[in-house]
Amino acid sequence: MKISIVYDNNALEGFTAGWGFSCLVEAHGQRVLFDTGCNGNELELNMKKLGINFSEINGVFISHAHQDHIKGLLHILGLTRKIPVYILDSFSEDLKERISKLAKTIEVKNAQEIEDGFYTTGELGTEIKEQSLVIKSEKGNIIVCGCSHPGMDVILKKSQEFGTIKGILGGFHDFDKINTLKDLEIIIPCHCTKKMQEILSVYLKKSIMGKAGMVFDL
Repeated sequence: MKISIVYDNNALEGFTAGWGFSCLVEAHGQRVLFDTGCNGNELELNMKKLGINFSEINGVFISHAHQDHIKGLLHILGLTRKIPVYILDSFSEDLKERISKLAKTIEVKNAQEIEDGFYTTGELGTEIKEQSLVIKSEKGNIIVCGCSHPGMDVILKKSQEFGTIKGILGGFHDFDKINTLKDLEIIIPCHCTKKMQEILSVYLKKSIMGKAGMVFDL
C-alpha cells in the first residue's frame, strides 16, 4: 500500500502548501483520491510533481463537505474520466447535483465495503458528519481521516469492525485523548491537528508530521 500526501498545510520543499488535506491511496490495484484540498490548481500541481496520472485514478472519497476538503473536487473531476465519487448522504442536494454532472456519485450513510479492500466508516458524528476510509492490509489496516470531527476514539472504534488497525493518517483536529493511539504502530498527523507537537513527542518513535509531497509505503 502506498499513500502520497498531495495537499496539506505543510509541504516539502518544491511542493505547494495550502489549507486543507488530500492524499492518494494506492492499494488492491486501485488508486483512490481522498479529499481534494481547497485549491484545485495547487492540488493538480502537487499531483503532477509526484507523477500521478489523472487517468489512472479509480475514484474519489470525500470525508466531509468543508471547503478545505472538497473545494478542489470539481477541478480534479475535470481532469479525469467519469469516476465514482463517494460522498455523504447528508450533503446538500445542490452539492450532489454539481458533482453528479462530472462523476458517478455514490451516497454513503452506513459503514460498508466500497471497493475491494476499501471500507468507509459511514457517517459518523452529529453536528459535523464525516466518514473515514479504512484500507485492508494483511499487516494491519490503515485509517485515513479528514478532520476527525466525530472524535478519533469514535473513528477508531468503528474502524475496528473491519479488523485490527495498524496505523492512521490525516487530520486529527482538536482530538486530545492521546492515549487512545497507544496501540497503533504508525501515526501520521496532518492538516488541522491541534495537538501535533504533543502527539509527536509522546509517540516519538512511531509518529511523523505529514506534509504535501511525502510518500509512505505502509
